[in-house]
Amino acid sequence: MPLAATGELIVAAAEARTAVAAFNIITLEHVEAVIAGAESVAAPVVLQVSENAVKFRYGRLLPLARAVTAAAERASVPVALHLDHVQSDDLLRQAPGAGFSSVMYDAARLPYEENLAATRAAADWAHAQGLWIEAELGEIGGKTGSAEPPLDAHAPGARTDPAEARTFVADSGVDALAVAIGSTHAMTTRTATLDHDLLKRLAAALDVPLVLHGSSGVPDDQLAAAVAGGIAKVNVGTALNIAMTGAIREFLAAHPEAVDSRKYLSVGREAMAQTVARLIRVLRP
Repeated sequence: MPLAATGELIVAAAEARTAVAAFNIITLEHVEAVIAGAESVAAPVVLQVSENAVKFRYGRLLPLARAVTAAAERASVPVALHLDHVQSDDLLRQAPGAGFSSVMYDAARLPYEENLAATRAAADWAHAQGLWIEAELGEIGGKTGSAEPPLDAHAPGARTDPAEARTFVADSGVDALAVAIGSTHAMTTRTATLDHDLLKRLAAALDVPLVLHGSSGVPDDQLAAAVAGGIAKVNVGTALNIAMTGAIREFLAAHPEAVDSRKYLSVGREAMAQTVARLIRVLRP
């Protein structure tokens, strides 16, 4: 089927008090694994291409985006394409022509007023192009590529303030907000503790869908509680890489003579697909 619209999937999930899983992809194996995992549980899914992933692919957006589009056409579930953690205005402007229906514009590293001004400009442009736009307020932490060292996710001032968030959403015009409630990007252990009381206050203060970044480090019970508390989009990246790398390491340890990359990539792809299916079940019981 054609690519789905990210905003439509998330609004529907928010109304149903569930969440859409959004997985960051790097390789074709990621693309295939995410769609296979989503198909196995008959759930819609968002595939995300981050600015860092574009840098890894020699700065070229189209090859991976075109792969997602082709795979989505053969998928039995709705598949949306999202451009994640965009800081470059040049990259942002490539999104409409590459099949993306949504973007996450990341100016959270900037002081509040600069973040607001940059996000407002990005939202105005995105909406004129028919794009749904997500932003971030607070310090989720753990994201590489920033010139400034990130705050600890539990440091004073790192969490999203509900009153400030309400003003930010109204003044910026964004369609969804990623909130800092205790998760951290790139965690390799599932030990994050979310502030569910803060999430409750944010959900009451805002009338746009809420997004959880850094979800790979959040235990299943915490994820389920976050969805029940108002999170409508859950971003996952590191968990896929842990699954893929672990499976490949195990395969190569057992088969040191292996040189055909298809042998170990298929094992890694299957491990990612299983991780996708398991996490979607947590978010959509």
